Formats: sequence, C-alpha cells, structure tokens
Amino acid sequence: MKFEWKGVFPAVTTKFTADDQLDFEAFDLNLKAQLEAGVNGIILGGSLGEASTLTQDEKDALLVHTVAAVAGKVPVLMNISEASTKLAVAAAITARDKGADGLMVLPPMRYTSDERETVAFLRAIAQATELPIILYNNPVDYKIWISPAIFRQLEDLPTIQAVKESTRDISNVTRMKNAFGDRFAVFTGVDPLGMESIVMGADGWVAGLGCAFPRETVAIYRLVKAGMIQEALPIYRWFLPVLELDISSKLVQNIKLAEAMTGLGNEIVREPRLPLVGEERERVLAILDAALANRPELSDYLNL
Repeated sequence: MKFEWKGVFPAVTTKFTADDQLDFEAFDLNLKAQLEAGVNGIILGGSLGEASTLTQDEKDALLVHTVAAVAGKVPVLMNISEASTKLAVAAAITARDKGADGLMVLPPMRYTSDERETVAFLRAIAQATELPIILYNNPVDYKIWISPAIFRQLEDLPTIQAVKESTRDISNVTRMKNAFGDRFAVFTGVDPLGMESIVMGADGWVAGLGCAFPRETVAIYRLVKAGMIQEALPIYRWFLPVLELDISSKLVQNIKLAEAMTGLGNEIVREPRLPLVGEERERVLAILDAALANRPELSDYLNL
C-alpha cells in the first residue's frame, strides 16, 4: 500500500485477557474507534504496545489480525526493536511477509551504539525490504540520538522516509525541515508537545493518549492543519494534563487506565508491569476524572 506520511498514527496498546493471552475482542473495539475517529495509520508493537514482552508468534498474530481487520482503510506499521542487526532484519522481513505496510524502526536495543554502528544497523534494516520506514528517535529513553548527521548518511535510502521525533526538543522539528526540507516527514512522538510540533510544521503525530481519546487527537491535528489554531487551543489546553501521562515510565499503565475509563480497553498489562495502585493510581484517576467531566464538544473536524 502506498500512503502519505501525514496525520495521526496511534501507537496502539496490546490488549490482554485476564489469563495473559492476546485479547482480540478488546483490541478490535479500540481499533474500530480509531478508524471512526479518522486516524491515518496504525502502529503495532511499540513501547506502548509492550513489544518487549511479546513473543514473535504474538507479534505475528497481532499483525495478521490487524491487517485483516483494517482491510486497507489505513496503513498498518510494525515496530522493529531488536538487540541485534540479524534479529532486526529478520523481524523486518517477517513483518513484510505477514502484510505490514510499513515499519517503525528503533536503534539497537540494550547496546548504546555509536554513530558508525547506528548507521550500519539502520542501513541494514532499510535495505532488507521495500517497506517504507519511520525511524523512532528517542534518546531520552533509548540513549541513542539519531542526529541530523546520521540522517544525512541515510538520505540515499528510499525506504527511510520519516522520523518519529521524540527528543523532547521541539526545535528539532525545525532543524529537520531546515536540513532536509521534505525529504523526511517529521512526526511528533511526544504527546504534550503534539500541537506545538504541528504548528512548527510536523507532518504527523504518533499518538499515545490517542488510544483513549482518538477523536480529540485527530481533531487537534486537523484543526491546526486547517489553520484553525484558535479552535484547536481550547481542546489542547483541556487535553494537556492527560497528554502529560505519556511522559512517564508508567505510560502503559496510565494509558490503559485511560482506555478503560473511556470504554476503549482494559487495564491489564503484562508482567513485570503491574496495574497502578495507591496514591499513584489516585493521582492518575483524578486527572482522568477531571478530563472526562469537562470533555469538550468537537466540531465536524472530519470534514475540514
């Protein structure tokens, strides 16, 4: 499938049953809400999707199921986050063979590669298949910065087409545009910088809290792109305390609790993660309760 690197691509959560199996019923409920809200793509098996705890068979089953369920309405991307080049290349080929429309690729896991090693790793994956790739640039959590100098060394590879910008430095949106023009699409990957990044020219939003609030996320994106910043601002100001739940080591638990409260999922996480308890849970509940009590009315954003 050919597609544009534009719009909202939620990094969806992986749903589990109480006995720790993939919960496709709960997953499909959320997927339907995403599509109805107007998202432009689906990303599977990311950090929010608890990729580090999924077996390869589970990743394959999730991908095959999602491709069938989406039925070509939007592209389905598979996350590639592996410790070795060999495993990453194999995962990319498997994703292609199982029907993925694209890949989201991270630098090496667990080993902090230098610039030369990072370039070699990413080049190997990019050359393994014809699938379009968005690189996930998150040095805060993964300790490897995919710098403009690295992008320059990858510029000749047609499969590397976009970046998920998660450095938390909003100026990097402008730096990428200044350095490369439209060669690489730039997606914001930090929820509480979502609107700011789009205003600064980001092409899209890899959303986390969009898993629980898909309509509000897509509405903000479309309003800003339509030049209706004053209409987007009240929604974004309402949303910000919730979006800040994304920048936490407990983002999976936070977002799954939000999904449960909006009727789009459940709180079940895979160990070693455990559901929120005590004061931590009460704090997140208070944020979500306040948001739901004051949820804004949305305009007909789908027709902008």
